[in-house]
Amino acid sequence: MQIERSTEWKEGFSKRLEDLETWDNWTLYKMSYDITKTSLITEFKGLQSLKYLPHVTPLAHQLEAAERVIEEMNGKAILADEVGLGKTIEAGLILKEYLIRGLVKKALILVPASLANQWVEELHLKFHIPALLYRKNYELDHVDVVVMSLDTAKRSPHREKIYAQDYDLIIVDEAHKLKNHKTVSYTFVQSLKKKFCLLLTATPIQNDVFELFYLVTLLKQGHLGNYETFSSVFSKGRRDAEQDEYLKELVSQVMVRNRRQDTGIEWTNRKVQVMPIEFSTEERTAYQMLSGLKDQHSLFSDAFTMITLQREMCSSGQATIGTLSKLHAECGNLEAAASIKKLILLLERLPDHSKAQKAAELILKADDKVILFTEYRATQNYLHEYFYSKGISSVIFNGKMSKNSREWAKHLFKQNAQVLIATESGAEGINLQFCHHVINYDLPWNPMKVEQRIGRVHRLGQEHDVQIYNLAIQDTIEDHMLHVLEGKIGVFEKVVGELDDILAAKLKEGTYVSAADSRVSPSIFQ
Repeated sequence: MQIERSTEWKEGFSKRLEDLETWDNWTLYKMSYDITKTSLITEFKGLQSLKYLPHVTPLAHQLEAAERVIEEMNGKAILADEVGLGKTIEAGLILKEYLIRGLVKKALILVPASLANQWVEELHLKFHIPALLYRKNYELDHVDVVVMSLDTAKRSPHREKIYAQDYDLIIVDEAHKLKNHKTVSYTFVQSLKKKFCLLLTATPIQNDVFELFYLVTLLKQGHLGNYETFSSVFSKGRRDAEQDEYLKELVSQVMVRNRRQDTGIEWTNRKVQVMPIEFSTEERTAYQMLSGLKDQHSLFSDAFTMITLQREMCSSGQATIGTLSKLHAECGNLEAAASIKKLILLLERLPDHSKAQKAAELILKADDKVILFTEYRATQNYLHEYFYSKGISSVIFNGKMSKNSREWAKHLFKQNAQVLIATESGAEGINLQFCHHVINYDLPWNPMKVEQRIGRVHRLGQEHDVQIYNLAIQDTIEDHMLHVLEGKIGVFEKVVGELDDILAAKLKEGTYVSAADSRVSPSIFQ
């Protein structure tokens, strides 16, 4: 192939000298030159995006997190700040920086449906990023930054539309929902083409270290080895202090975690109490009768069914009756059906639940707004009626309600009602800094869910110390749950880092006051 020097420029130059063609506009040329010079990035250190963000004043830890992800982690990171420290701000800074540098042209942001509008609004108002909220009939070819629900994205035909795109950056909010590698959500995110990837979660470990293994694998395949290698070294019972430190070091290479006490911001305190509760004689009889069913009928031999019923009994008779009624309808054994019916009749005659009485006592004593978390919608309805009988105004908040209904409930709570009775799914993503009393009426098996509950109120903007009450009925399944939760907290702290108080106040040596301690010395919790 022969390369020849072009002479076309001479012809154009001659024509302009002879006034046969106009010269280019000098003003426009100068403007173009200045814009190009301004957009040049002479070095990769530091954030260029700040000069373009007049409505955002990032905190020091947020800037540090964004810089570290870009400069040290090559845009692949778990943003694991404690709840309320602004992980979305950090993600927005990183996205804006990559857009300005020209390293990201298209970005996909996967979030819980309840947070989608919030993400779009923040990106528009704070970062001047024209993100689009995905609708089912949208084509993605000409959309640069799109926000959509993960539940929508993983289903056809939306999944195929996304796979057809070449996204430079993937952001997943509430990424702990990807902890199970066998789920459709995990497989979907794993299959996405991604140059950069951010996983946002305050709780990268919820039950065991393998959840963290799979999250890290989404970012960097092989960073923690393959499953067999990881399992042989870091599984429960095989780790020691030295291995825990080694794992923590490996994880720190792909994870940024800021704690409240490390931000330099003056935070209000958490005051956590375990409230041990005694069943009444009638309730104890019903609980023992319920527990005894597992030895009488095969219908109750399944451990999950029995544990569910025991937990419901510790929550409310109504929650227990609902499950027992379903079992009664499905039961073909006359003897078992008779036992179930007898227990239902006993539950219907029970007086007010002991835990509900304690909750009302705490609410009346607080004389301020309280958010109460329960695991069961039947308990929500029961507590709503019970509190009304005690002169306590309350509003129900759960995931079955529409978006507008949840917004209205939140408004009623802020303006009128004293108590918000919420379920786990209902309270996802809401910020309630105007409230500083939390009652964990029913504890979950997962300690990180407790942390997320508390994070609804203990976050930036909270002006009061946060009072947290963990209710647990003694000599029931809830005693066992407290010990399991303490063990899981220990796993988290060994691998990820320290946590603020969740279950009870920490002693000086760093251990928690246990459920057993609460019975020996109840005065600690008064």
